[in-house]
Parts: sequence; structure tokens; C-alpha cells
Amino acid sequence: MSTTPRRGRPGYDLESLLAIAVRVFNERGYEATSMEDLSRKLGITKSAIYHHVSSKDELLRLAVNRALDGLFTVAEEALAHDGRAIDRLERLVRGSVAVLVDQLPFVTLLLRVRGNTRVERAALGRRREFDRLVTELVKQAEAEGDVRPDVDPAITARLLFGMINSLIEWYRPRGGAGAESLADAVCTVAFTGLRA
Repeated sequence: MSTTPRRGRPGYDLESLLAIAVRVFNERGYEATSMEDLSRKLGITKSAIYHHVSSKDELLRLAVNRALDGLFTVAEEALAHDGRAIDRLERLVRGSVAVLVDQLPFVTLLLRVRGNTRVERAALGRRREFDRLVTELVKQAEAEGDVRPDVDPAITARLLFGMINSLIEWYRPRGGAGAESLADAVCTVAFTGLRA
């Protein structure tokens, strides 16, 4: 299967098709959305959609990979940074919040996949790899004495990213806090705690 986007027909390109498909997948659920539903929402024929992508699965793959690629880019940048593991972990958290804010519909879709299709299983595999990277950073920070050793690093990583992932449920970019202030709040709670 080709990963190169096809050239769009006049009036519609792959990017606008993908944005609308992701919105519909998030509203109706991926399984419950048909190509007919997408064609109606877009106001174009199914064949016009197939001009851009080969299947609904390809739309899903493009969407979840956009979110995952953003997260892995942030992880690579954090891991390449010099310094203590706790500082790299905080950099990863801040970057992940920024990806979530910037790619909110795509991250929302990623966090809702359940492994019912080959594309979803591949996305879940990449999410597990990301979780392993975070867990390794927590282990390193623990070994350096910057993270408490009485909580399993995998649990710490899951709780930390559970807090970040929960943003999809309530964060709305219109008039709300921006990525930087959200990242500040997450990092304050995660790394400093709530207790005054």
C-alpha cells in the first residue's frame, strides 16, 4: 500500500478529507461510520473519496499515525536532550501536551482505538512502544534519585500519561488555556504535587 498521498481533485484535497473523516469518526465511532456517511458529510461521491484513499482503513491509518508520529518526534527530542532523566521526562510531558493540543482530533481518535482492525492493532502496538519509552525514562529518573522508588515505573508512566490523555475529554481550544499553561499545570501536579 502506498504511503504517498494522492493528488487531490479540485475543491478537495487529502488534508481536508482527513480532517472531516476524523471528526466523523470521533462523533460516530470508526466502526459505525461508513464511506457513504463520509461522502454525505463531505458532499462528494464515494468515488471522489477513493480518488484520495484506497479505503476507510487508510483514512484511519493516516489519522492515528499523525498523532503517533507527533508523539514519537517529541519523545526522540526529549531522549536526545542532555541532562537528568527527570528533565527529559518533563520535556516529554510538555511536548506530548503540545501535540495533543495541536492535533486534538487525531489524538482523540488514537486514544479511542480498541484493536478491532489491523490498523488499530498496529496503532496500539506503537502506543505500547511509546509507553515503554516513558517507563524507561521513569526508571532512569528513579535510579538517579529524582523519582520516588516505591511506585512501579510502569504505573507511574501510565498515571502520568493518563492525566495527559484525559485532556481529550474536556479540553477545548476555544478561549481555554493554551498548550503551555496546560503543560505547566500537568507538570506542577505530576512533578511537584498538589499539597501546598
